[in-house]
Amino acid sequence: MFANDFSHQRPERRVIRLSGLGLCLLVLSGCASTRPSVDLPDISSWELRRQVLGEVRDWEFRGRIAVKAGDEGFNGKFNWTQTGGHFYATVSGPLGIGTVIIEGSQGAIVLTDKDGKKTALIDPETELYYRYGWTIPVASLRYWALGIPDPGSEAVTDIDDAGLLVNLEQSHWNVKISRYRESAGQQLPRKLTATNPDTRVRMVIDKWSFFE
Repeated sequence: MFANDFSHQRPERRVIRLSGLGLCLLVLSGCASTRPSVDLPDISSWELRRQVLGEVRDWEFRGRIAVKAGDEGFNGKFNWTQTGGHFYATVSGPLGIGTVIIEGSQGAIVLTDKDGKKTALIDPETELYYRYGWTIPVASLRYWALGIPDPGSEAVTDIDDAGLLVNLEQSHWNVKISRYRESAGQQLPRKLTATNPDTRVRMVIDKWSFFE
């Protein structure tokens, strides 16, 4: 079980210098935020929603996050930019850690701490937990935030009459989307809670943007 993973030996971390990947993602994230947002096509059914949102390449959200793990936790700002297969996320506000950046792709994820030190994360969820005492579902969050399951693993979904995801069980996490609102011409998640045996992550998404 996921909870038992944290009892294993602490994973080895690899510290890296500023890489071409990191610089590229910084540039891409900056470019995305300056482009005008466009409306999404029709996603009024669950089948269309999974197909269209699973294929969108360039988008971002701006919001807030609250994480609770045992006696550890924080409230802060949480921004995510997706550019093709790469993401660039900032978490700001946690007491004592300042703003951290998590960026990369499924195959190469890098953490930049408040001092600018870069660390390659081999197992992001576990390593974030050991470093800070909390974690977020880095690998699948790009899909869950959009209101669809991660296509990379099996999932149990609960879909309402409007074709919207309201509950998801995947990769030892339970995800509940308690509120949607219209953004980019369609209904998109506004409030989301992801929990596992160790951690509860609550997100409020204030703004969605999609780019051509």
